[in-house]
Amino acid sequence: MTSNDEYVVQLLTELGYLTQEQVVAAATSMKAENETTLDVLVAGGTVDEDTVLGTIAEQFGLKYCHIDPEAINAEVTQVITQEIAKKYGVVPIVAGEDSVTVALIDPMGYDAIDSLRYVLTGKDVDAVLCPIAEAKAAQEKLYQDAGSAEVTTRDDLSFGDDVPAGDDSAVIKLADMILTTAIKMKASDIHIEPMEKEFRVRYRIDGALRKMDSPPKRLQGAIISRLKIMSKMKISEKRNPQDGRIQISVGGKDLDLRVSSVPTNHGESLVMRILDKSNLNLGLPQLGFLSDDQTTFERLIKLPDGVVLVTGPTGSGKTTTLYACLGQINTPDKKLITVEDPVEYQMSGINQVQVNKDVGLDFSAALRSILRQAPNIVMIGEIRDEETADIAMEAALTGHLVFSTLHTNDAPSAVTRLLDIGVKPFLVASALRAAMAQRLVRAICEKCKEPYAPSEREIKMLTGLASGTKAQIPDHMYHGCGCDRCGKSGYKGRKGIFEIFKVDDTVQRLIFDHAPATLLRQRARELGMRTLREDGMLKVASGMTSLSEVLRVTMGDAD
Repeated sequence: MTSNDEYVVQLLTELGYLTQEQVVAAATSMKAENETTLDVLVAGGTVDEDTVLGTIAEQFGLKYCHIDPEAINAEVTQVITQEIAKKYGVVPIVAGEDSVTVALIDPMGYDAIDSLRYVLTGKDVDAVLCPIAEAKAAQEKLYQDAGSAEVTTRDDLSFGDDVPAGDDSAVIKLADMILTTAIKMKASDIHIEPMEKEFRVRYRIDGALRKMDSPPKRLQGAIISRLKIMSKMKISEKRNPQDGRIQISVGGKDLDLRVSSVPTNHGESLVMRILDKSNLNLGLPQLGFLSDDQTTFERLIKLPDGVVLVTGPTGSGKTTTLYACLGQINTPDKKLITVEDPVEYQMSGINQVQVNKDVGLDFSAALRSILRQAPNIVMIGEIRDEETADIAMEAALTGHLVFSTLHTNDAPSAVTRLLDIGVKPFLVASALRAAMAQRLVRAICEKCKEPYAPSEREIKMLTGLASGTKAQIPDHMYHGCGCDRCGKSGYKGRKGIFEIFKVDDTVQRLIFDHAPATLLRQRARELGMRTLREDGMLKVASGMTSLSEVLRVTMGDAD
């Protein structure tokens, strides 16, 4: 019936016009070689043609109507000739000075409309869907001299039509292109955003959003529906947020996409987080540690017990750091268990537990259960409440090494955050071994990197950053000139800047006394803690990143 019957069947099932049992029964009863499941469903009366075509029209922003072939003025053939109609698979219905309305021969052939607009310069082209019998009658009336069969892009318009190989719909092609292009450009997120007059697509590449070519606004609903089907979401639900997941393989790489849908004024906005399993191969050196911080952190993650926290805002790479830690200490003589929401990457040799609030399996419930599994090392995706924090601290005091994350701006603030959510000071002081804050900065592209002499303004800024520290102001800095490899941005990839706060006896006493973060930070500085900005400045001097990047991600941080 259409050039992509499988997609239409999915739509009808999601919208409740068909049941899965009806689809399976139709699929098993196909007799003709060229017959499709949709053909059987329509021929058997399970779903009627009006419902099928009306659903397609609604999803793709088209009008579904009945036409009277006898009422069509033959003058429309002067605007759309037989040759044009055959090439683009349309039948003209109404023609005016500035516009022309056409009926689509193939209900899924709306991708030809944009091309048709270029052919009919100066005219707007509107597309509608109508019953197939009416379209055939209109063809016969308008192009009777040439024969109606020549106009169609298919041999026959019956429900048993053969579908030419590779004749996928424009929506499926566009949706696939949006995903594959983002992956090839190494984007971390895809943002699908319906605006008032635009259907905007943006990719987050190396932490910065980049606007891409926008698909036609009229395909907005269709593309979103296609992506929701791929994500196992309910396409009929458009008023409430939904979450889903897509698993695809591109270039031999298996990837997971975590999808979030939120209703907005102009339609549903989708954000897809691309989870690349190749990131699991990152070691601590690839994260961007300087040698002294790397030595310190490696010692911390090999402790026999205690709590080690990684802090920072959303999108600062905390999860990647924790996975890199687990990968380094995952040996056959240790049992590792994680509690995550969601499990972002499957790791070989590690027991991973997915939080499921619908059945009462939250972080605290899962954590209590896995401690009975006698693990050596536990990773908690995030400490969000007092109960989870208490269990984590008590687990550390009973001989477990616990990794987790917190949302704080700097490392010492992890202590005050734990106290604020209700954890008792003696538990924090006894169990916490260290907290590490981190941010991600864009790395200068190695292919187009060039040295340059810093300006007076940059020297002044560097002098202010280096004040009171042992950091040296470099004679020259580096920038990326822009090349094909980095998309003319001068940056390629991201690295971390870090701030490691270790807990010693003095810090423990301050925690017992419920000391404010300023005193904790002061003591950490006395112990040699390098701040995020100072660590970033050292990486500016080494040519890893730029001063503007460091200032951008540490703007609100204390020195």
